[in-house]
Amino acid sequence: MSSSERTDLGRALCIITGASRGLGRSIASEISRLVKPGSVLVLVARSGDELRSLQAELAGSEAGKAGVLAECVVADLGQMEGPEIVVRAAKGAFSEAMDHIILINNAASLGDVSRYTKSFTDMAEVDSYLSLNVSSCLCLTAGILQAFPQRAALKRTVVNISSLCAIQPVPSWVLYCSGKAARDMMCRVLAEEEPDLRVLSYAPGPLDTDMHQEARTHTAHPSMRKSILDSVAQGQLLTCEASCAKLIKLLLEDTYTSGAHMDYYDL
Repeated sequence: MSSSERTDLGRALCIITGASRGLGRSIASEISRLVKPGSVLVLVARSGDELRSLQAELAGSEAGKAGVLAECVVADLGQMEGPEIVVRAAKGAFSEAMDHIILINNAASLGDVSRYTKSFTDMAEVDSYLSLNVSSCLCLTAGILQAFPQRAALKRTVVNISSLCAIQPVPSWVLYCSGKAARDMMCRVLAEEEPDLRVLSYAPGPLDTDMHQEARTHTAHPSMRKSILDSVAQGQLLTCEASCAKLIKLLLEDTYTSGAHMDYYDL
């Protein structure tokens, strides 16, 4: 069967960070329908209540009844022990019958968009942002790759939820743009170093989420804030489900160049 004809993602161990809401939650729901029985979704977020709600939802779905399991991992990836907690949970959930490891680095924050670059003189503040948005992504990815090294019959996929902001500067969004650019480059380097890996940076477009609400409320730059508000007024926001569908299509077709940055609007 050619890659374009694939209809499922195999018997997979899928780790999804930021899984409790927004795009992460949509990805978890969709992937649960596209993995084979015996697969496990490791759902990671800081909110235990929201994770358990998603877990119950998946358990009651057709996929859950068919034998796809979901495990909750309550962890703060901005803390030093966060990635280690997730790696331990992933190792515990793995079965030798699995043929696909999927890591989806979705967890992220917007940062303080109410200020301009010249105001960020507090190194601790910047370090805190980068710990969650860059360092944890790198350390978790490295930990998963070490826990599940290359071997025959085991496919490994790493997905970075990116943004147009990784390649286009936005005034008063210095933390967010810098973090997304760093993650994209991390993926490009990883793809060069590990040719057996499938590595993808996916920019999901402007989503109707809490983060977008935060952006249109607090963005300091007047014309940028107006642009964001206009996009809402004109009905240009995407649903998480619509964007997730294009990500899943990319994963199923599996024809993208490893390490590539792919945008919702390019597909």
